[in-house]
Amino acid sequence: MLNGLNHITVTVKDLDESFIFYVDLLGMKPHAKWDKGAYLSLGELWFCLSCDEVSPSQDYTHIAFDVSCSNFPLLQSQLMAAGVAQWKQNSSEGDSLYIFDPNGHKLEIHVGCLNNRLDSLKIKPYKSLQLF
Repeated sequence: MLNGLNHITVTVKDLDESFIFYVDLLGMKPHAKWDKGAYLSLGELWFCLSCDEVSPSQDYTHIAFDVSCSNFPLLQSQLMAAGVAQWKQNSSEGDSLYIFDPNGHKLEIHVGCLNNRLDSLKIKPYKSLQLF
């Protein structure tokens, strides 16, 4: 049986550029760095950067990171000031910023949690929604 999420690995083409993005802009904690990768963390989440041929998803697949309501505006303005590109505008419950990392991986910076989303669906349900 699964216990939870162990780690996330993203492929990067330029380790130094990605390291700066995830550590300096997003605030991840660095633990190790070598010529082909780095280990970072965000809270209890283990996050790995691994050098390889990059082929980001072209569909809606993305990684969403949690941010508090009070920190969202500052982080959003820092990312926009750094020229980080957006891939989508938010249309769902809670503040969200949909951005690309330096390798074209889709990320979301989101205020809220699963319970907030489920509560919003009770008010404005998706087509054919089933709640369990």
